[in-house]
Amino acid sequence: MAHIIVVGNEKGGAGKSTVAMHVATALARMGHKVGTLDLDLRQKTMGRYVTNRRAFCQKEGLDLPTPGYVDLPEIDKDSLEPGVNVYDHRLSMAVAGLEPDCDFILIDCPGSHTRLSQVAHSLADTLITPLNDSFIDFDLLAHVDTEGENITGPSVYSEMVWNARQLRAQAGLTPIDWIVVRNRMGAQQMVNKEKMARVIAKLAKRIGFRTAPGFNERVIFRELFPRGLTLLDLRDIGVKGLNISNVAARNELRELIRELNLPGVTVDF
Repeated sequence: MAHIIVVGNEKGGAGKSTVAMHVATALARMGHKVGTLDLDLRQKTMGRYVTNRRAFCQKEGLDLPTPGYVDLPEIDKDSLEPGVNVYDHRLSMAVAGLEPDCDFILIDCPGSHTRLSQVAHSLADTLITPLNDSFIDFDLLAHVDTEGENITGPSVYSEMVWNARQLRAQAGLTPIDWIVVRNRMGAQQMVNKEKMARVIAKLAKRIGFRTAPGFNERVIFRELFPRGLTLLDLRDIGVKGLNISNVAARNELRELIRELNLPGVTVDF
C-alpha cells in the first residue's frame, strides 16, 4: 500500500504549500512514484503548482520528474447510501485510484478546519505540520501562560490530531508519525526563539510529535511557484553557480527529507 503523507495546519501562512511541493517533488526526483491531492477546493495551490510545472516543462522542452496530481472525483449524492458523507466518499475514491500506482500519496490540506481535512488526518501514516516560529502560530497546537513558558492546555488542531489517532487505533492501523516542522526561524539566538524551543520540546513529549527544521524565509520560494519549480530543479534549467542562499535552502530541504524518515527513502541529493 502507498504510504500516505498529509501536510496539515489550520492556520495559513506557515509555509505549508512550500513544504508540500518540495517534499512531493523531492520524492519524485529520487525515483519514487508520487501522487498528490489538494483538499483546498477553492485555492488548489498544490494543483496549480503541478499544472504550472507541466506547462513550464512543455514550453522549455524539459522532462523534469513531476509528482502526479488528480482532482477529487465528482460524486452524485443520490447514488450514495443514506448517512454516507459525499466528501468522505470523494476522498476515499481519489486515494483508492492513486494507490495501485504510487509509493507515496501526499495530501495537501487547507489552512482551515474542514470535513475533508479531518478525514485526511485519519488516513495519515506521516503527518507534517509546518509551524512558524511564533507564539501566534503555536497557539494552534497549545495554549501557554502569559510568560510563554508553561503549557496550560491543548488547542484545536492538537485535539483534531488526537481524534484522528483514536480513529486509526480503533481501525487497527499503525500510529501517525507526526512531525512539526519549524519554519522561518531567525538566524540569531533571540529570546523568543529560545522560548519557542523550550515550549515545543515540552509539548512534543506531552502529546507525541517529533520536530524537524524547515525553511528560512527566502525570496526564491516566491519566484519558483509560477513555473512549478523547486530548489532541486535549478541546475536542470541552466542555473549555474548557485548563490549561498540557494545552497543553504537546498541543505534545509535535504535535512527535512532525512528527518521525515520515510520508508524506503534514501536522501541522495
